[in-house]
Amino acid sequence: MLPGDPDFGDPLSVAGVGGPRAAARAADRILDRNAASREVSLAGLQVWQALTERVSGQPANPEVTLVFTDLVGFSDWSLRAGDDAALKLVRRVTQVTEPPLLEAGGRIVKRMGDGAMAVFRDPATAVESVLAALEAVKTVEVGGHTPLMRAGIHTGRPQRIGSDWLGVDVNVAARVMDRATRGGLVVTNATLERISDEDFDALGVTVKRVRRQLFSAKTPGVPGDLVMYWVKTRRDLPGSDEAEAEAPGA
Repeated sequence: MLPGDPDFGDPLSVAGVGGPRAAARAADRILDRNAASREVSLAGLQVWQALTERVSGQPANPEVTLVFTDLVGFSDWSLRAGDDAALKLVRRVTQVTEPPLLEAGGRIVKRMGDGAMAVFRDPATAVESVLAALEAVKTVEVGGHTPLMRAGIHTGRPQRIGSDWLGVDVNVAARVMDRATRGGLVVTNATLERISDEDFDALGVTVKRVRRQLFSAKTPGVPGDLVMYWVKTRRDLPGSDEAEAEAPGA
């Protein structure tokens, strides 16, 4: 059995940057899709991919911190405001929210209408950047409407496939964002455990466990022992506890 991704060469695995991926895309264009030569070439590139990861010292699935964001109530608002206003709003939000993420070393994996997915190497940096983005959204106004952004953060080891990330940890991060129904930032215990007390003090934030309301359904698609927390800057604390809910398994 060859090392590396056994499915290397499919559209997902060859997307993105890197020598093996670029070569695979070129091979796919040059060689007959049904030719044995293509299979041999991709097998060689599969080995190259594995050796590249080994030499670089980077594990196949390194630990990363995943961030999901979107705008609360965007779909309903866009129905009333129309496409032109919706597009203008998305552009303005992108202009003010992406710089804090990118300048801190985050990478935008994908944009999804009014939302985005990003990855960071450091959890504390991810939290700091997202808080800055949440603050920046408050400066946006289109047609008398100021959007409300929500974000979810989770740390894990998702599968990197080409330029994308897939797996349970990605799904968890998206579900965590869903819990911030009134905007703001929710993170998992997996992320909080990797942030030191000193970093929390430097960030000027406080955390409080998300509590599920009585008789409400558990969040689907997340492990039963997952714990979620609201992360709030100290200036945002007054009158902000009414939206809390308990995490699944708590």
